[in-house]
Formats: sequence, C-alpha cells, structure tokens
Amino acid sequence: MNVIDLGEKLDRFSDHWSPRIIAALNGQEVKLAKFIGAFDWHAHPDEDEMFLVLKGAFTMEFRDRSVEVGEGQMLVVPRGVEHRPVAEHECSVMLVEPASLVNTGDADTSERTTTATWI
Repeated sequence: MNVIDLGEKLDRFSDHWSPRIIAALNGQEVKLAKFIGAFDWHAHPDEDEMFLVLKGAFTMEFRDRSVEVGEGQMLVVPRGVEHRPVAEHECSVMLVEPASLVNTGDADTSERTTTATWI
C-alpha cells in the first residue's frame, strides 16, 4: 500500500502505444500510456476500456463520429465498439481495463500487440 507517483512513472518510459501497469485491483489493471499518431482500428468484444487524459489531448475516433478527450477528461469505450485513438501531439493517458485485455483487440495487427509490463 504505497503511494503511486504518476509523474515519476510516466518519466520511466518514452515509447508510444505500449501501456505500463502501475496497479491492479479486482481483476482490472491500471495502466499508463503515451499516445502519438494514430493507433489501429479495433474492438474488444468482451471488455470495456476507460481512458483518462493526464496530460495533453487525443481524439477517439468511432466509425460514425469522433470525440475529443482533453486533459482531466475521461471516456469509457463500451465492449464491442470499434474505435481508434489518435493524438496529434504526445499525450499521457491512464487506462483501466481487465487484466486479460489485448491492446489491439480483434485487429489483426501483431506488430502493435503488446503485453503490458509493470513499472
């Protein structure tokens, strides 16, 4: 039961689209990630995802609309909804998602699939 310093954790990595686990609770993982550019279109058939912007902003694209998510704002993407995060400039995001979640969901993009590691 130690305090987690989000700034210190974010300073420990610089790569994009590669979440790092900072906590776990009730089968969920709390992760930090840095976004820049566009990720791949994908959906998670069985899992919801929560995105909380800590620094910067990004756009969550859906097939029928786009949603701007700014610093201090959060968005939940319900299971089964196809989406793609896009960041014009680097942003830092906290994610809360089931421990079993694969970051690329149902997309066939093995080069972007990562297994989150603890920091």
